[in-house]
Amino acid sequence: MRVLVTGGAGFVGGNLAESLAREGHDVTVLDNLDPYYDTGIKERAVDAAAAAAESGGGAYEFVEGDVRNAALVEDLVGDAEIVYHQAAQAGVRTSVDDPQKPNEINVGGTLNLLDAARNADIERVVLASSSSVYGKPEYLPYDESHPTTPVSPYGVSKLAADQYARVYHEVYGLPTVSLRYFTVYGPRMRPNMAISNFVSRCLNGRPPVVYGDGSQTRDFTYVDDVVDVNRALLRDGSADGEILNVGSADTITIRTLAELVRDELAPDLEIEYAEAREADAEHTHADVGKATELLGYEPSTDVREWVRKFVDWYRSNREWYEPLVLDAYSNN
Repeated sequence: MRVLVTGGAGFVGGNLAESLAREGHDVTVLDNLDPYYDTGIKERAVDAAAAAAESGGGAYEFVEGDVRNAALVEDLVGDAEIVYHQAAQAGVRTSVDDPQKPNEINVGGTLNLLDAARNADIERVVLASSSSVYGKPEYLPYDESHPTTPVSPYGVSKLAADQYARVYHEVYGLPTVSLRYFTVYGPRMRPNMAISNFVSRCLNGRPPVVYGDGSQTRDFTYVDDVVDVNRALLRDGSADGEILNVGSADTITIRTLAELVRDELAPDLEIEYAEAREADAEHTHADVGKATELLGYEPSTDVREWVRKFVDWYRSNREWYEPLVLDAYSNN
């Protein structure tokens, strides 16, 4: 199939583009290489997807551009059969400092894409949404009917985007699916993730730093699981018009995560604690029953089991990856 992946040089988008190219699809990636984190990791994602296309018999094209460019988006969508809209201005805390940018990209860019898609012959638009739309929990785990009261401008922008996708399905008949991701992790993850920082500090003999008291819980989702549920939507219309949680259906406290990394690498280190960060959610926990019912989604990987594998991956890629981690946290 002819596939457009916006944000296809990012973490999830890059892994998705690589997987689709390896399967022989013709993949076009649109990404503006925004330096929210070091673009070196995005360039590696582009190279990996291009290599996957060569080995898998597909095609791969990288277009450097922005979803805010309506004319460019219209041209690229017009050549696609299915669109995976992964492009977004990420970052809960950065959105507090600059709420305009996530609104322009996550809302305005999404509207550009949806408008282009409803005027084209598109099989489906799959939108990357976020657990940040839920905000403070009234109950856990979150199901898709849970009230949406986001606590950051980023969360508001992602909620607006997935609601626009729903409305474009209901009003214009555009096949759309919104996937609310819960803290995705895995190889080539953004270098400003907590796991990356814990591993970097422990490998360098420095204690991991937990923000807040560490009782915050996260539902960490392995990137391959996210890619798999996206790939299922290539030809499966069972979820058209729906919003689905994509998580692991399990949780871990940030303190426990730090202890797992510490115990693996430097058991003598003590955990350090710092002031909690503004607009961070206290708890996330996904009810994935809807995605399981409609698409057969089953989480495959527990973050506790994966810590050791990530440590091995980090060591193997330390030369290029660790400087990105250090740079990401020196700027926070």
